[in-house]
Amino acid sequence: MADDIEQRLGAAAEALREHEVTTRRVADLRARVDETATLLTALRTRSAGEEKDVARLEGLSLTRVLASLRGARNDMLAREQAEADAARYRVAEAAARLAALRREHEAAQVRLNQLAEAPTAYAAMLDEKERYLAGSGDPRGALLLELADRRGRLTGELREVGEARHAAHAAQEALMRVRRELDSASGWSTYDTFFGGGMVSSAIKHSRLDDAARAAAHADRCLAVLRTELADVDGMNLIAPRLAIGSLTRFVDVFLDNIFTDLAVRSRIKQAVQNVDQCAQLVREVRARLEQRADQARAALATIEAERHQLLNVR
Repeated sequence: MADDIEQRLGAAAEALREHEVTTRRVADLRARVDETATLLTALRTRSAGEEKDVARLEGLSLTRVLASLRGARNDMLAREQAEADAARYRVAEAAARLAALRREHEAAQVRLNQLAEAPTAYAAMLDEKERYLAGSGDPRGALLLELADRRGRLTGELREVGEARHAAHAAQEALMRVRRELDSASGWSTYDTFFGGGMVSSAIKHSRLDDAARAAAHADRCLAVLRTELADVDGMNLIAPRLAIGSLTRFVDVFLDNIFTDLAVRSRIKQAVQNVDQCAQLVREVRARLEQRADQARAALATIEAERHQLLNVR
């Protein structure tokens, strides 16, 4: 009887912990979905304005006539088209982030629904534990059930830390890929700038930048997943928001902000590399802290198991 209650109490405690962290996850993701949706609305409004600017220059309008008289229509049209392209790019990127966040939120909500009975089940187990202890004359019973409760919670914590470690590894791998793509683009940019270059080297440079942008978008999604996983780990909720502040959404900003005031691609690649390196350093710190937490949880579980065996071996 005692062994059965012990096992079920441990499982109930583990499920209760998962219910608690999943509740926090759903709330955090809901807030991030709302924030990103608001941003996407603003970006779409801005993009629509840029499209109108292009249409004014392309159509028969006073703006077109004045630009033509100044001999600057082609330059102005190119500028407006570039700004419209940049606005569309930002919209597409924000839409992809929002879709990913919504998928995470829906998955977390489904899991929370599955765990809906966990608090009730845990309370019922505590009642059963109380009845058992009241009728048991064995003083070891209370200690064994207390250890089972602690073991269940620690097992849940170790699972959450493991999921966060997996996400951190994926983020680090993704950042390393971005760094490699930027290094390649930087090499071609140097050749294009200082050694004559030409159409071929310029085309390769821009191809490498496109590769880096795609890699950065993937890395940004990996960082978003890591941020979600860290929110589930006690003591890591303070470091999680830093991943958003230093996230690679800034990668696009490096290349699209003030696109006509600074056309030095090399300097922008350098800035992007610095952003990636800073983010990679943060992920390394996160991995180190997660390793430490995993070691602590395993050590605590080992201690509990040793105490349990000692109690069970007492005659």
